[in-house]
Amino acid sequence: MKILIVEDDAEIAMAVREGLDDAGYTTHVVRDGERALKVAETTAYSLIVLDLMLPSMDGMEICRRLRRARHNLPILMVTARDTIPERIAGLEAGADDYLVKPFSFDELLARIRALLRRENVVKSGRIEIADLAVDTHARTASRAGREIPLTGREYTLLEALAGHQGQVLSREAIQERVWSDDISVSNTVDVCIKNLRKKIDDGFEDKLIHTVYGLGYVLREELTT
Repeated sequence: MKILIVEDDAEIAMAVREGLDDAGYTTHVVRDGERALKVAETTAYSLIVLDLMLPSMDGMEICRRLRRARHNLPILMVTARDTIPERIAGLEAGADDYLVKPFSFDELLARIRALLRRENVVKSGRIEIADLAVDTHARTASRAGREIPLTGREYTLLEALAGHQGQVLSREAIQERVWSDDISVSNTVDVCIKNLRKKIDDGFEDKLIHTVYGLGYVLREELTT
């Protein structure tokens, strides 16, 4: 898989490149915004690691232009800006995920792998966790073959959890993906999780939606020994 790294800090770019090369990816580094856009539009990549602050054109504008041109490859936006409005702006510009500097390489690699898994899911249109199936094309879900009636927001929440199966999503991350505001951080998220859990897990011995106290929520199959 070929990954485009867009980063003007030479030290960071080299560290990310060496790490991804060691992980088995093919990488290409670009340090200028306009050059990055041209390369992204003319070369096939599996994913872009995109810094926000760049010479000539910032990452936000690159992201917007790629999405307007219907380039749908996953984009992981990387930036030192850590406010919720900044993260929401990045996601609304078309980024698939948002990583704040400084970050560990292990976290970067985990997010890249998660985005690539999600891309494969998008192409197939189906996510399966145990006996739960989510059809991302039809926006429907079923468990043990029985269709589950979901509201639009419940489905969006379920798809966010399923698309990150095994990965804990904080309330803030859920807020960004499902509500896209900075108001419903805690109570509203908890209520929606509670309602979704009733529909997904009630009546089943194996529970799939789990609370990780102090961190957030995760959708995963509990392995038994």
